[in-house]
Amino acid sequence: MSAPRTAEVIRNTNETKIHVTINLDGTGRQNLATGVPFLDHMLDQIARHGLIDLDIQAQGDLHIDDHHTVEDIGIALGQALFQAVGDKKGIRRYGHAYVPLDESLSRVIIDFSGRPYLEFHVPFVRATTGRFDLDLVREFFQGLVNHARISLHIDNLRGENAHHQCETVFKAFGRALRMAAERDPRAADTIPSTKGTL
Repeated sequence: MSAPRTAEVIRNTNETKIHVTINLDGTGRQNLATGVPFLDHMLDQIARHGLIDLDIQAQGDLHIDDHHTVEDIGIALGQALFQAVGDKKGIRRYGHAYVPLDESLSRVIIDFSGRPYLEFHVPFVRATTGRFDLDLVREFFQGLVNHARISLHIDNLRGENAHHQCETVFKAFGRALRMAAERDPRAADTIPSTKGTL
C-alpha cells in the first residue's frame, strides 16, 4: 500500500492567516471556511470532483476586499499540492477535462511539469457573480500555479451565465487534477519525463 499523499500548509501574513490540509487520495470530503462564500462553493467543486480531501480555514482582511484572501488561498493550496504530490514518481502527470453546466462549457488541462505557467481564457459575461469579483478567479489560479509549479491551461469555450462559467472552470480543474495526480500502476517507480526529473 502506497503512503498517503498529504500535506499541511500554514501561511500567515499581515493580510491573511490561512491553514490548508490536503489528501490527494481522499474521497472528496471538505471543510471550508474562507470567509468568502462563493470561493467556498468553488473549492468544494475541486474537492468533490478531484476526490481530494480538503480543509481550508482562512481569516483575511475582508473589510478591504476579497483580493488578498483569495490570492493567498491559491498560494497556500498550490504549496500544499506541491508537497502532497512529492517526487512525482508514478503519477500520470497530465490531466484534462471538459465540463458543461447548461449553456457553459470549460476545458482545463494540467501538466505537473515543475514549471509554473498559466494560460487563462475566460471571457466572463459579467464582472461579478453575487458579491464576488470574478477578476479574482485568475488571481487564485495564478497563485496556485506559481506555488504548485504546474502548467495550467483554462478555457471557457462558451457561456452566457457568469456563475456557470466559473463553476465549470473549477469542476474541470478538479477533474483534470484528479487525472494528472493519479498513480499509474504501469509506471509505479518512474518519473514521467524523458529528463528523469520534474
